[in-house]
Amino acid sequence: FAVIELSTAMPKAGGDYYFVERSMGPLAGTISGFLSWFALSMKSAFAIFGMATMLEHLFGWDYTWTGIIITLFFVGLNIHGVKEAARFETILVLALLAIMAAFIILGMPQVQVRRFEPFVPSGSSALAILETAGVVFVSFGGLLKLSSVSEEVRDPSRNIPLGMIVSLTVVTILYTLIMIVVAGISTPEILNTSLTPLADTAGQFYGKPAFYIICLGAAFAFMTTANAGIMSASRYPMALSRDLLIPAWISRINPYFKTPVYSLLITGAVILLALQLELIILVKSASAVILTSYILSNVSIIILRESGLHNYRPTFRAPLYPWLQMVSIILFIVIICLMGWQAVDVSLAVLLVGLVVFMFYGRRANREFALLHLVARITNKKLPVHGLEEELKEIIHRRDDVVKDEFDYLIESAPILIVQEKVSSDELFRQIAEKFSGVARMKNEEMYALLKEREAESSTALTSHLAIPHLITEGEGQFMLFLVKCIEGAEFSKEYNEVKAVFVLLGTRDLRNRHLKTLAAIAQITQDKLFEQRWQLAVDENHLKDVLLLAKRKRSG
Repeated sequence: FAVIELSTAMPKAGGDYYFVERSMGPLAGTISGFLSWFALSMKSAFAIFGMATMLEHLFGWDYTWTGIIITLFFVGLNIHGVKEAARFETILVLALLAIMAAFIILGMPQVQVRRFEPFVPSGSSALAILETAGVVFVSFGGLLKLSSVSEEVRDPSRNIPLGMIVSLTVVTILYTLIMIVVAGISTPEILNTSLTPLADTAGQFYGKPAFYIICLGAAFAFMTTANAGIMSASRYPMALSRDLLIPAWISRINPYFKTPVYSLLITGAVILLALQLELIILVKSASAVILTSYILSNVSIIILRESGLHNYRPTFRAPLYPWLQMVSIILFIVIICLMGWQAVDVSLAVLLVGLVVFMFYGRRANREFALLHLVARITNKKLPVHGLEEELKEIIHRRDDVVKDEFDYLIESAPILIVQEKVSSDELFRQIAEKFSGVARMKNEEMYALLKEREAESSTALTSHLAIPHLITEGEGQFMLFLVKCIEGAEFSKEYNEVKAVFVLLGTRDLRNRHLKTLAAIAQITQDKLFEQRWQLAVDENHLKDVLLLAKRKRSG
């Protein structure tokens, strides 16, 4: 849930690295980037290890050379293009699902419940279940690492939550059912000694054809894991390089294939090194590093939500905040510790590598991040910068495929008045005339008189929060919008005595159509139930404009 929320708020290459970097700063981001990069590289290495070992077991092929060839094949496939890699992935997944479904349907009637007793063996404890969960976590962890390619996902607001939730649900159900079938019909000897327990179980009941079909399914599983892992892992050095935390040439995109070739080649080299580790160390290390990166993701959610950033606007929000995040952090730490010092050592080693790289290369990166905003909010200070808010605004525009219209440009150039004290409408009109008459090329008293005259015709306060004085001037080709925020409210009448948002429209009669379009845009924005809250929380002119620019509305062509 944490990764999904962050992915919909910031669908950028690098996924959880990007979230952590923008929430906790370049040092934490560098560490997170290396954690995620190594985690996915080791997960891919685990899959390639499984494939090479299976081929060695079945056909006597040399494990080392088979692993190298498989790695080079998938690196080359991803260099050739994301679409080609994704199409290959889809075909393999469909074939794999069909084989697993057949295995479950045929095997479930053969399950013997007595094989599950005792569920916790004597001499062991219930904590052994958590330890085992940590070991197999590598099977699930890579699914959420697809956030690293979220920048390349079409309609991320919909497809990221849908894709992640559906994939996790389907994999969990399949994983559980397959484990029930294998444990429920296999002998302890097969489970304890076999390198291919699913295939041996199928072969035990349905003969050699079933054995080879399951081996084929296992090959498909290994291939999809390796392919998706390399695709996702390569986006982490790409993102680190973009942010100048590692050399810039690593993020270069090949002009022909449109893929990050250098990043993919370096990732392939890391996978080849990981293949030299023992299986249990490889699996525990991958799981521990994935869990560590998820701890950082949950911390990021808390920092971003509490920072007061106006432009942090995920389209999916993690439920049960902050309790779910706090429980997750504690539980992940417990699981890592239960897996033993080997897993902890590898996580610490990756943390150390990230720290060293940052000290020697990345520390010159100077960027605004959410933790600074949180500290400023706690200490009741105002940050003089607006860079992160601007970055988040641009991300939202790309995410929502926003094409700016006349109203957007009108807001961007609109002068702003912030009134601190409570005022009457007459006092407000005087301040508006004094502030904006020069911009409108009018005399102070002339603008004040127009405002008073318009208010006398009928009140321009439309709700207890909103007023829209609109003035008609002589001449041609003039149309302007002025924004006013009244912190303590403006009294337009006894009924509307705390108006906080005032939109002053000023234009000539020939631009009547533009006047009506602007009113329609304001109406759409102010009808949002969150508008009043966001307007109240905006602390400066940039934030006020962002409230309007990022509001959901139908834009004119």
